[in-house]
Amino acid sequence: MIKKTLNQNAKYVKELENSIDFRFIFADQPINRFKLTKKDENKDQRLLILKQKINSIENCNLKINSKNLVFGEGDVNSPIMLIGESPGAIEENSGKLFQGEVGELLTKMLLAINIKRERVYLTYCTNFRPPEDRKPTSQEIKRYSIFLKEHISIIDPKIIILLGGTAMEAVTGFGGKIAEQRGIWKEIILNSKTYPLIVTYSPSYLIRFPENKKYSWQDLKKIRQEIETLKIKI
Repeated sequence: MIKKTLNQNAKYVKELENSIDFRFIFADQPINRFKLTKKDENKDQRLLILKQKINSIENCNLKINSKNLVFGEGDVNSPIMLIGESPGAIEENSGKLFQGEVGELLTKMLLAINIKRERVYLTYCTNFRPPEDRKPTSQEIKRYSIFLKEHISIIDPKIIILLGGTAMEAVTGFGGKIAEQRGIWKEIILNSKTYPLIVTYSPSYLIRFPENKKYSWQDLKKIRQEIETLKIKI
């Protein structure tokens, strides 16, 4: 069944391999029929409060040297949450996530397993661009992981996809080689709730090291299989 679905999107798979290549409810009354659910309103409010918390952080070199806070975007009710490493120059200037060549590649990766980018929720493990695009320090990752874990709890996804080693360290606490951890389903517990997660290479890494395309594709197929197994609608 999975193989058949992927074959229907062969052009995306080929691109990936070669270039990697409100919610509404209806009321009973005819007037004012469309309403945001209380759950949605609560999520939006909690996300706004979290964003304000991050923007109020003090004595942080990431914030001091950055122009914009890059928070999150996408479907807040999505069952899938993607966590990247840090914003780059394009993201910092636009305030949007995964832009430019990196964003194009991410979109192709998702389409290869029948997922439209607008159907997932995206964020970074640090919300400010590191100076000269350096890797965040372990201390910075740890500091921002408090906000990130709150972010996860608010979105409350059914699957978490960690893109890159920084995201892996922020969520799992493991700072080793991503090659040893990618493609393996794990679990984290936040606020007494268990979340399945998987680590894979980030699009920016794949652009720099395209020889790892084949491993990324293996991971993507595992993600699609898990979506089918859990009967997730996306």
